[in-house]
This record gives sequence, structure tokens and C-alpha cells, in this order.
Amino acid sequence: MVGFKATDVPPTATVKFLGAGTAACIADLITFPLDTAKVRLQIQGERQGPVQAAASAQYRGVLGTILTMVRTEGPRSLYKGLVAGLQRQMSFASIRIGLYDSVKQFYTKGSEHAGIGSHLLAGSTTGALAVAVAQPTDVVKVRFQAHAQAGGGRRYQSTIEAYKTIAREEGFRGLWKGTSPNVARNAVVNCAELVTYDLIKDTLLKANLMTDDLPCHFTSAFGAGFCTTIISSPVDVVKTRYMNSALCQYRSAGHCALTMLQKEGPQAFYKGFMPSFLRLGSWNVVMFVTYEQLKRALVAACASRDAPF
Repeated sequence: MVGFKATDVPPTATVKFLGAGTAACIADLITFPLDTAKVRLQIQGERQGPVQAAASAQYRGVLGTILTMVRTEGPRSLYKGLVAGLQRQMSFASIRIGLYDSVKQFYTKGSEHAGIGSHLLAGSTTGALAVAVAQPTDVVKVRFQAHAQAGGGRRYQSTIEAYKTIAREEGFRGLWKGTSPNVARNAVVNCAELVTYDLIKDTLLKANLMTDDLPCHFTSAFGAGFCTTIISSPVDVVKTRYMNSALCQYRSAGHCALTMLQKEGPQAFYKGFMPSFLRLGSWNVVMFVTYEQLKRALVAACASRDAPF
């Protein structure tokens, strides 16, 4: 057995809530440069046609994007928007991941045999609820990540100033800009990520191919990351473009998607696929492995605290 041992005592909703937020922050700290590279690749060429965009592309590939950013903006540019990113994960992941099991039990009325429909419904519910709460943090994070500072000043001086500036210039609706595509994206991501992780893990355990420890969690998380990237990339690109757009650039998320299709072709919806996969794959591995261990550690800590001397 690797890591903390599984216990017969199930983790409480509070343990899952806190564990999910903490594990997601740890995963973000490790994978944030890949997320920033993904955003830069996704918004590249949005004001040009496919031919002009390919000819004048500033960023090429994951490594090329990271090296270009380090060379032109410095290493700190890879972590632009990190504060908003951590704020997002503490509120966002705590809800969408930490409350997933509780919502799933609600839909199945406590039954241990949950069908695929209950998994999907629970994933969609917690994903949409998380967006409703954490959308402003996502908008600010994307704005910081998308802004290339070389040769110019900062778009915002601080995270707090970013919230205030967006609210002042675009109204409070500006802080919830892109909520519709983000709800769609996170309903898809949550279903693909959590349901796939659940199904892969359950299959491995029921077939006695692995035991419930780190290798099983690693394999399940990696598979979930790959499936999630394939399914969610198109709506993720639209979400990023729309949230980063200037006022009145797009009438709606649908108009943004249509403009992308007309100007750049269908391949635009998979811009930044490799950094998306590298980021989601590595993020899933770090997050789920950490989450599983944190749940066990917190349960063990609570049990030792309550145990008589």
C-alpha cells in the first residue's frame, strides 16, 4: 500500500469540501504555466483569418509559447493571474468536486448503486453551481493570463484592482461575462472528469486489476484528463475568447463561436489542444491523487483526535 491507508470511516462532506479546494490549489500551483500557455494559444489570431494568423503566429506549440513568454515578458508572466486562479479553485473546486458525492447521493436517494445518469446529473449540477459562484475569479484569471505585457503597461495593477475596474467599466455583468459558455464547459468538464474518473477507478477495482491506492488513482486521473480534453476543448476555446474580448466585440458566446468558425475554420476550436491536455492531464493526476490522500489524512486526523487516550 502506497500513501495513507483507506479506512472504513467515510469522509464527511466537510472533509471532501476542504480537501477538494486544497488539492485543486496544489494542482494549480504546479500546472499554472501550462494553463497560461493554453490561454495564449487559444486567443492567438482571433482578429485575423486562418492564413494571416498562421503566418503571423507569435506562439508555436506548448514549449515555444512558454519560452517566448519567458524571453519577452520574464518568467513571472507564466504565473499571471495565479492569485485569482487560487481564489477560483478554493471556491470552484470545493463545490464542483467536494459536493459531487453528496449531490450524487441526493439524486440516488442514498442508494449505493448509482447509474450513469445519476453520475452525469450530479456532475452537471455541481459544475453549474460552481460557475455561478466563482465566475468573477475566472474572468480576472483569464484577463491576466491573456495580457502580453512586452512593450506595454499592465492591464491591471493587482487582482483587487481588476475586480474593481471590470465592475466600474463593464458593470457587474462584466464580472460574470462568459457565464453561459462557462456553465456549458464546466457541466461538460465535470461530467467527463468526475464520471470518467469514477468509472475507470470502479472498473479497475472490480476487476481486481489494482487496489485502491496511488497507482489506481494516478491511472484513473490520467484517463479522465485525456477524455475531458477531447470533449471540452471547443467550448473551452469559446469561453476563453469570449471572457477576454473587448466590450461589444461579440454579441454573445454563440456569436463568438460563429465568428471563429467563419474566420478561422473548425480547427480553431481545438487551438491549444496540446497544452490543454498536458494541463488537464497533469492537473487531474495531481488533484485527484492529492484529494484522495487528503481525505484519508483528514479522516485519520479526526479519528485520532476523537479516540480516547
